[in-house]
Amino acid sequence: MKKIRILEGIRQGKIGGGETHVLELVKNIDRSVFEPVVLSFTPGPMVDEIRGLGVEVFVIETEKGFDRKVWKKVTQLIKDQYIDIVHAHGTRANSNMFYSARMQKLPLVYTIHGWSFHQDQKPLVRKLRILSERFFTSMAASNICVSVSNQSDGIRGWNMKRSLVIYNGINTEKFNPGAVYPDIRKEFNIPAGKTLITYIARITTQKDPFTLIRAMKTVISKTSDVMLLMVGDGDLKAEAVKLAEKENLTSNIIFENFRQDIPAILNAADIYCLPSLWEGLPIGVLEAMSMGKAVIATPVDGTREIISHNSNGLLFRERDDNMLAAAILSVHNDKDLCRRLSENAITAIHEKFTVNTMVKKIEEHYKELILK
Repeated sequence: MKKIRILEGIRQGKIGGGETHVLELVKNIDRSVFEPVVLSFTPGPMVDEIRGLGVEVFVIETEKGFDRKVWKKVTQLIKDQYIDIVHAHGTRANSNMFYSARMQKLPLVYTIHGWSFHQDQKPLVRKLRILSERFFTSMAASNICVSVSNQSDGIRGWNMKRSLVIYNGINTEKFNPGAVYPDIRKEFNIPAGKTLITYIARITTQKDPFTLIRAMKTVISKTSDVMLLMVGDGDLKAEAVKLAEKENLTSNIIFENFRQDIPAILNAADIYCLPSLWEGLPIGVLEAMSMGKAVIATPVDGTREIISHNSNGLLFRERDDNMLAAAILSVHNDKDLCRRLSENAITAIHEKFTVNTMVKKIEEHYKELILK
């Protein structure tokens, strides 16, 4: 039987939420039925890791959306690889793939890993982004939303058609609290008795590092037994470091560059915090829950579909550092609460957010498109 050849397109080779999604999809897809081919628009560690799986990966370099200079190359790649379905992950990838899919009369699947428009944009920018998303979703044979919240935004905003929700899934073998990991606390000289908070994300406006740093000032005024490890890079990192210095928190906050041993870092932690202002369905939250961490996050978009407040995590209002500080202190001071959040988080992941469940639903959708 001829295999169904899928072109999985992603904007970059660096590893982030969408890139992790693509990596797990091609790693776990049924290779007896499907033949994944990956297109990345920049090189990076994700590209190298996928090649290590024996999956063909092509890099057509651009960091621009709607880059007409690469459209011809994408079209030629589709022809050369005898692609049956084009699957664009994210807005930028879609902007450089939709034309080629249309020219080759192939079904285009668009996975929305969070909309490109959000509340912090200037009105004109936001309006243009909404119009572009309306265009992209109209071009697609199907639109996969990673959260009900994102799907509702599309339906309410422009009556989006042909959409379905498939939640992101986590590799529970990789993110396994029962496994053995390197001692991250020893690496950073963090005493065993300290409560360790991790923030593992791009240090950008979306992930709002400043609210967490301000919350830490309040926490440290109550107890010296809490530390924060901030792992990631981003355009606000230098400013975040300056804020920590200004608040005299340099002995309580450790800044570390992006790294790939995320399970080991989570294993060392007690709390995972994500103070985002908007999200699709945050993979970082799912990874932390799979590792049995007490998650504290904002109730934005898909996050509130994962976290049930005071059951498998805690929620706090966006930009509310006092509320965040209170949540951190409650977990620090109440070990029974911390344990309950941990146990319920693991249960939620295994019930609803595994990579096997995600991949199976995507496979079924590919088959439906081919049979149409």
